[in-house]
Amino acid sequence: MPELPEVETTIKGLKKEVLNRTFVNIWTDAPKLIKRPALEEFKKNIIGRKITGIKRRAKNILFCLDKNFVLLIHQKMSGHLLVGNWEEKNGKWVSKKRGPLLEDKMNKYLHVMFFLSGGKQMALSDLRKFAKIELWNKEALGASKEYKAIGIEPLSPGFTLNKFKDLFKGKKGRIKQVLMDQNFIAGIGNIYASEILLEARVHPETDARKLSPEDLKNIYSSIKKVLKRAIDLGGTSRSDYRNVYGEEGGFQKIAKVYGKEGSKCPLSCGGTVKRLKIGGRSSFYCPNCQRKK
Repeated sequence: MPELPEVETTIKGLKKEVLNRTFVNIWTDAPKLIKRPALEEFKKNIIGRKITGIKRRAKNILFCLDKNFVLLIHQKMSGHLLVGNWEEKNGKWVSKKRGPLLEDKMNKYLHVMFFLSGGKQMALSDLRKFAKIELWNKEALGASKEYKAIGIEPLSPGFTLNKFKDLFKGKKGRIKQVLMDQNFIAGIGNIYASEILLEARVHPETDARKLSPEDLKNIYSSIKKVLKRAIDLGGTSRSDYRNVYGEEGGFQKIAKVYGKEGSKCPLSCGGTVKRLKIGGRSSFYCPNCQRKK
């Protein structure tokens, strides 16, 4: 699932390619991806709307539109937004230009196509068809229960060490799952939680109540360090994720622990990376560097 760095990378590309463009039409062969409102009403309300801003909240991409509308897209497990020019051939959308949009199979699962002013197209490629597309009134979105419940942004000015420590007062649960709770801290998923905890030398199963002030300080600094590094490298493309040009990110090339079961610990402690399941998700750690309390 695209996490904070992948969404940030996507937004960077979208701002360059589609900002200030207007929605002209929409096509889909998977109407269930459009969750709100029903497809015909969705079309009626979005056609003619201009994109005035693009931002992120947690793992959500938010297109700010005129007339007080907001288009929310959550890419979920295997979705990614692409920008280019396609033509329909034999019932399939084919990129008019060579390169990743044409040649990478992960960019060929096109289920939603937005037609924009100036001849530009924005498509959702989603192998599993789990993505979510919603059109909201701005005030209604801000007041919605799900949106209001989203946790603090880890790269925002308000995310200070003192604020981070305050979040953990009385907090229960294994630290790996705590970090991945979107109502606690926004945007961190399975890959980056493993990387963060290795950097901080904290075992992923450690009870949050047992974390020392030094542990919390290390986790806090590791969150910022890992997420910023991943953004600089365009996110992680272990399987599905691609940027808006259909290109892979680069973080997987320098990841230290995620997916490295059986490898020597990159911190040169002499340990071997192991994998365990936490909450049904694979977690990777070094038993030497990350000792369980």
